Amino acid sequence: MSKPIIMAIDDEAQVLNAIARDLQAQYQKEYRILKAASGNEALEAVTELKRRNDAIALFLVDQRMPQMSGIEFLAKALKLYPDTKTVLLTAYADTDVAIEGINSINLDYYLMKPWDPPEEILYPVLDDLLSDWVGSVPIPYDGIRVIGTLWSAKSHYVKDFLARCQIPYLWINLEKNSEARELLESVSGKEDARLPTLFFPDGSILEDPDLQTLAGKVGMTTKAQKPFYDLIIVGAGPAGLTAAVYAASEGLKTLVIEREAAGGQAGTSARIENYLGFPKGISGADLTRRAITQAKRLGAEILTAQEVSGLRIKDPYRFVTLNDNSELSCKALLLSTGVAVRQINVPGIDTLIGTSVYYGAATSEAANYKGKKVYVIGGANSAGQGAMFLSRFAGEVILVYRDRSLRKSMSTYLINQIRQTENITTLANTELMAVEGGNNLERVILKNNKSGENISVQADAVFIFIGAVPSTEIAGDLIQLDEGGFIYTGSDLFLDGCRPKNWKLKRDPFFLETSIPGIFAAGDVRHGAVRRVASAVGQGAVAVSLIHKYMETV
Repeated sequence: MSKPIIMAIDDEAQVLNAIARDLQAQYQKEYRILKAASGNEALEAVTELKRRNDAIALFLVDQRMPQMSGIEFLAKALKLYPDTKTVLLTAYADTDVAIEGINSINLDYYLMKPWDPPEEILYPVLDDLLSDWVGSVPIPYDGIRVIGTLWSAKSHYVKDFLARCQIPYLWINLEKNSEARELLESVSGKEDARLPTLFFPDGSILEDPDLQTLAGKVGMTTKAQKPFYDLIIVGAGPAGLTAAVYAASEGLKTLVIEREAAGGQAGTSARIENYLGFPKGISGADLTRRAITQAKRLGAEILTAQEVSGLRIKDPYRFVTLNDNSELSCKALLLSTGVAVRQINVPGIDTLIGTSVYYGAATSEAANYKGKKVYVIGGANSAGQGAMFLSRFAGEVILVYRDRSLRKSMSTYLINQIRQTENITTLANTELMAVEGGNNLERVILKNNKSGENISVQADAVFIFIGAVPSTEIAGDLIQLDEGGFIYTGSDLFLDGCRPKNWKLKRDPFFLETSIPGIFAAGDVRHGAVRRVASAVGQGAVAVSLIHKYMETV
């Protein structure tokens, strides 16, 4: 695989050489550094690179060039490489031009000359942009290939896991690709290989793997390095990852255990547009990737596709039992297990889940329904984000929700986007009653709750985003839960004006502490939690400060 390219363009030879020198010093191990002395020269090179199917990660271009300005060059180059990151080098007087570039060509960043010292001014900006590019743009290379069928639930789960973990792969549909069976036979030596079958660059294969095996194969950590930690966090959603960042940065030996892919429900969001600090919005997967990178850099250990099956206490320690019956111990435990999408129990649905009926999964399956008719069930932000993402692929998206208005549970910005999207229609006061089909979905039965009328309509897929079920099964009878299974913490534990039954300490439970001292909860799994990413992030940070207070008393 050839390295992706960083291209520098400047008409002043001395400046161009200085740019290339700084780029070589920092990035030559992972990228090819190319330079051009004019916009026209660069455009010719870009055209040739496109013909060769080479990847360009970033354009670093001067604004003031004769014949073709930096923005003019980028406008033309981005038609060939729309996903390439862009940085404009400007003089002080060019600030207005740079802002115009943000509006006209979605310019990613502009830097004023000079950029010295590059360690402080240039490299942090480029590191962030290149990290985003690597995480979101498929690079042409011989990587992981997944052979399966669209109507296979197991194929869906593998694709969804890889997509959520941002592991690049090539999907090959056995039913539509005439070369797929030959590939299976030639590499695996079998005519009836178990699907999905994954092919790796080193020549190895995995047939119908479980998630832990797959996670280990793609380089994720699935086994703990130590038997004991200061803090164990169960669940790697926004709350858990935030806690990992703060705990690790403050010197606590920290372990995060995630049973599937990190990110929680937020990680499946196609676009989060109301999270502070990201004016253009950010996908849940990108936000998760950044958080994982940050937590690991600060020293946190993260286990993926590893499940906790139970909890126990033996003062002063808390223990988690894993699915392989091994145990890990810690001084304090944080439960940030989040919630799962509530399952719908309607006729016909069980046999179609993971084939053409999906819980969430819009980002991993949308491309399979280009030009098709899909239904989105739900009226909250996750449903709105899913509908918006699906509208980029499907021919028609129908958003179905029970209430008479979306305003009760969906952000205004999403409602406005949905109204402005031509291929999205909405059905209020409506719910899903049944699904029909053989190997794949054919029709859905919808009920209008206002009129009582049932209708049967053609459908190619259904994506479900309704309700929230807390993931608290690991708590058993150890921790006090509300009627819905959410965890009581802090003052909510004083149900009868008294402390929890088994509470033996003189002090009251801390704000995010459960009915067991030293076991805390944060995020959507808490009773009464505000289900927003920012709220979960805040709780994750606060939990660590409370855990420090707890450790001072042990």
